[in-house]
Amino acid sequence: MQILIYSYNYDPEPIGIAPLMTELAEGLVKRGHSVRVITGMPNYPQRQIYDGYRGKWYVTEEKNGVTIQRSYLRIKSKPNLLDRLLLELSFVFTSIPQALNGWRPDVVLLTVPPLMISLPAALLGYLYNCPVVLNVQDILPEAAVRVGLIRNKWMIRALETLEKFAYCTADSISVIADGFVENLIKKGVSPSKIRCIPNWVDVNFIRPLPKENNPWKKANKLDDKFVVLYSGNIALTQGLETVVEAAVLLRHIPEIVFAIAGESQALERLEKYCQTCGADNVVLLPLEPREELPQMLAGADIGLIVQKSNVISFNMPSKIPLLLASGRAIIGSVPASGTAAKAIRQSGGIVVKPELPSALAAAVMDLYTNPVKREMLGKKGREFAIERYSFEQALDQYEQLFADAIALPSIRFRYFAKIHL
Repeated sequence: MQILIYSYNYDPEPIGIAPLMTELAEGLVKRGHSVRVITGMPNYPQRQIYDGYRGKWYVTEEKNGVTIQRSYLRIKSKPNLLDRLLLELSFVFTSIPQALNGWRPDVVLLTVPPLMISLPAALLGYLYNCPVVLNVQDILPEAAVRVGLIRNKWMIRALETLEKFAYCTADSISVIADGFVENLIKKGVSPSKIRCIPNWVDVNFIRPLPKENNPWKKANKLDDKFVVLYSGNIALTQGLETVVEAAVLLRHIPEIVFAIAGESQALERLEKYCQTCGADNVVLLPLEPREELPQMLAGADIGLIVQKSNVISFNMPSKIPLLLASGRAIIGSVPASGTAAKAIRQSGGIVVKPELPSALAAAVMDLYTNPVKREMLGKKGREFAIERYSFEQALDQYEQLFADAIALPSIRFRYFAKIHL
């Protein structure tokens, strides 16, 4: 198949959807498919265009058999709502020439958010007469409204309209958790249109490694420490203040260190909070390049998943499969009824009430004093990752999804004809 992937984020961005779409594109190439990726200039999570890409309108690259076609983005390091809107609009308009500059695809896969990508993707599906597969990583605007990111009623209404458009124009929809399926069906999406394919992990790349002589621990002077690790996005949905406050409660045990790896600007804000709380057992570190990720995860004794209590129930952090595959015990400070809590419990992890530092500290202390339990949970998590989240399974499912979408009569002409009439 000739597959066009429309993804705002892609390699070399280290976290979020970028590593997943990179692995998917390269995995499909290894199976004999041709893949083009339409993406923006790399900028995440710093919200600054990376060196080598600044001041350019278009860049076309080839890496590991994938053709990567990048386009200009209007981006601000501290965006307000208008800046976010203009960022998405800039990608919508500048990406279309790149999408038209290449071979005709058999299928288009687009990832949302951002929702506005559904506009050029639907147009491409119409022009190329090929199916559009929508990959839903988060459900907007609900998730953004829940955490207070969007409050303007007109903006919410506009995004809800755009959300309906995305679901209507997609031939198939892949979602990453069961909670997403229920949400979409309630919004009138046909169950036959939806396929649940969880985000994956390459279990051969992310795997249990020895804690002794770990290069990541050595580089960060953590050789003799019991490491509780959080790595990834630091935003409105996480509430890393809970981790800092839990660390303060365990300061009396010098061996326990909380390591938080994230984007530099977010770490600066968190550092001030650590100083205010007196959390001298918290180490703030930069994100590791993708190739160093296995060693960082192996350097931890416990991996953390953290969410605020107001996070929408179907939110599913992509770092869960990564932590499970590393063979380390997981503690989730997440809403008890949410999708993340369900996944953590099923895999043998521990779930505590979110935004409650004492509960998180108690769970850390329990695993610190019970190495046998800690090792057992790590092994169970690794087995669960192999069984449920393996990359090869995900590739099989996406190949089948694309083949099924190509075989079905397209709905796009009916949709656009309805608009025209």
